[in-house]
Amino acid sequence: MHTANKDTGVLVVSSKQEAAVAVVELNRAIKRNALSQSLINELLQTLRELDRDVEVRAIVLTSTGESPFSAGADIQELAKISTADAYRIGWLKDLEAGFATLRTPVIAAVRGFAFGGGFEVALMCDMLYASENARFGFPEIKLGTIPGAGGTQRLTKAVGKQKAMEFILTGEPVTARDMERYGIVNKIVPAEQDVVTEAVKLATRIATFSAPAIGLAKQAIRTAETTTLEAGLELERALYYSSFSLADCKEGIAAFLEKRTPGFIHE
Repeated sequence: MHTANKDTGVLVVSSKQEAAVAVVELNRAIKRNALSQSLINELLQTLRELDRDVEVRAIVLTSTGESPFSAGADIQELAKISTADAYRIGWLKDLEAGFATLRTPVIAAVRGFAFGGGFEVALMCDMLYASENARFGFPEIKLGTIPGAGGTQRLTKAVGKQKAMEFILTGEPVTARDMERYGIVNKIVPAEQDVVTEAVKLATRIATFSAPAIGLAKQAIRTAETTTLEAGLELERALYYSSFSLADCKEGIAAFLEKRTPGFIHE
């Protein structure tokens, strides 16, 4: 199991193998989980390792203890980066690309706040649960810059141009309830309940289904973000047809006809 030193990076706090769910915590509480390059590297490495683990079929991404999900970019690092440096190292490009390649579903469980790059990480996840007092926002405009890891694009697709303009051009935080209304937050968890526990329940339910089928569905849905309807329909059809060769598809259909619970083998 991957672990991290206190307040330095990423921690897999539990690998619930009986449920095939891994819980990953951002573990840099002393910096409010600000996204330094080392933290980004460690997060991506951890997610890639879990994505390759056939025993892990769903991931919950959250923060350690009562610490906020993430304050966003590490401003001390950001202050040292020039335009030339950003192009040379592809600043934040690895973060976006890393999430895009994951086949395992990732559910964000947000407590406290998710600002800037932290909000972008939450938007990169496949689903999002939030504590009822959680807040979201892009404060970059107050620093004289803009979101740079997909925030302007994903937020606009989710809430529309007018609201995206308001949120990003003012930099003001938005409540979890507002984000739920816009379809960004899947579920708001009351303050007296644990948002991670609720996210794990969802992950556990997803993990009972065929991992290859989940991967195909995720690929089709993700494609809808970046392509035309015509191209998306063509890909969906190809993925749908390919699922017929899965052992799990044959088992699922047989189980339905025989009125029994399917025994998926994830092949």
